[in-house]
Amino acid sequence: MNVATVEATKLPPPRFMNENEFEAWRDEDIKAEYLDGEVIEMAPASYYHSRSGAWLGSLLEFFVNKHQLGTITSDGNLTVRLREGLHRCPDVMFIAKSRESLIHETYLDGAPDLAIEFVSPESVVRDWHEKYLEYEAAGVREYWIVDQLQKRVTAFVLGDDRRFHPLKPSEGKLHSQTLPGFWIKLDWFWQGPEFDTYQMAKEIGIIS
Repeated sequence: MNVATVEATKLPPPRFMNENEFEAWRDEDIKAEYLDGEVIEMAPASYYHSRSGAWLGSLLEFFVNKHQLGTITSDGNLTVRLREGLHRCPDVMFIAKSRESLIHETYLDGAPDLAIEFVSPESVVRDWHEKYLEYEAAGVREYWIVDQLQKRVTAFVLGDDRRFHPLKPSEGKLHSQTLPGFWIKLDWFWQGPEFDTYQMAKEIGIIS
C-alpha cells in the first residue's frame, strides 16, 4: 500500500450526498443517519448505552419470538427510512410480522412499530425533540426515550389523531401498548453494570 492509498483511507466521508449515494455508501460497519442531504455520523456508544440496549433488546426478542410477533433489532445499525431524505437509527426497534416485507438488507423502508432511544450527551436535542417529531409524523406507534443523564424513562403512544400521547408507568412499571403483555421495571435501567436478563425474563413471564 503506497502513501497516497494510506492517506486516502484517512479521509472522512463526504458530509453531503444524495440519498442513493448514502444508501450505497453506508454498510453494517458504519453507523450514520441522513437528513435531507446531510450525513450525520454517530458517536460511539457508551458502555451503559450498549449494555442497556443489549439487555432490553434481548428481553424484547425473547418475548416477540415466544409469541411470533415480528422482528427486533437492538444494535442501532439498521437505518429507518422515515420519509424521502430522512434515515434514522433507533437504538432498539420492533417491526410487526405483518410489516416485515419493509425490511431490506441495510434499512427499514417505513416506520417501526416501536422505537427506543437511549439518550447520550450529544443526542439530547435529537432524541427528545427532533426524533419525537419525526417519529410522530412517520407514524411510529410507540416511542420510548431512556435518559440516563436524568434517570428518566418517558414513553409515548400514537393516538387516533396521529399525535403522540404520554404512556404513563404504573407502580414503577412501563407496560407497552404495542406489545401487550410486555413490561419492564423502570429501576432496571439504573441498576448498575450487571444486568440479570434471565431473572428479568422470569419476572415478566417470558420464561418459567
